Amino acid sequence: GRGTRLVEKTEVIPKPLVPIGDKPMLWHIMKIYSHHDHNRFILALGYKGEMIKEYFIKYPWLHRSFEVNLSHPVSPKSPEDWDVVLKDTGKESKIGKRLNIVKADIQSFPFLATYGDGLSDVDINKVVDFHSKMRDEQGVIATITITRPRIQYGVVDEKNNIALGFSEKPLLDKWVNTGFMVLEKEVFKYVKDDEMDFDALKKLAADGKLAVFKHNGFFASMDTYRDYLELNNLWRDCRPWQVWKD
Repeated sequence: GRGTRLVEKTEVIPKPLVPIGDKPMLWHIMKIYSHHDHNRFILALGYKGEMIKEYFIKYPWLHRSFEVNLSHPVSPKSPEDWDVVLKDTGKESKIGKRLNIVKADIQSFPFLATYGDGLSDVDINKVVDFHSKMRDEQGVIATITITRPRIQYGVVDEKNNIALGFSEKPLLDKWVNTGFMVLEKEVFKYVKDDEMDFDALKKLAADGKLAVFKHNGFFASMDTYRDYLELNNLWRDCRPWQVWKD
């Protein structure tokens, strides 16, 4: 999407290319999956998709040092063992249409899906194993990863207008979808071109076909400029989603 709430950055580049440290958000997401041995990616390109294409064309040159003999130029080897499909799916397409367009490029099922703006230390393979168990035992055809986010502000506990104490950014009692999903082929029966993805998830839930994997570790999304600053600070200080080794 256009990332309208992050307009300070996305007027110039698409949200997946917004930098966290010296690498784009998309690189961080792909490193999470790659750490768990998932190295084939299908990118449903939309707004400023040509910039994402250009990033991957230049990737071997941008992410390693190399020597150039101008009389015998040779492209450097990429530092990542990734197979990346760059699929144009329309600048104004909703997520449902994007999924239907890339369906033909999916080589095996179930497949993994996520958004271009969320980071987590979730163990992807544990989510896959959980999904397989729930599919065999409960007949589900989709699994989403959920977590309890922290409230943005400190919370005041009170009784009869007297403050009893303070809680600094406590966890919410409710769960939210982190966007790390495992989907069977049958999910496409629920996906309509003119619907957003949560419409399909609602229908799956209503039919008892949607499982939830509870993740109690780190998760953050980049929806606003404040999120962008916070993620960059986290990357500088502690890198909580870096499950891979440098």
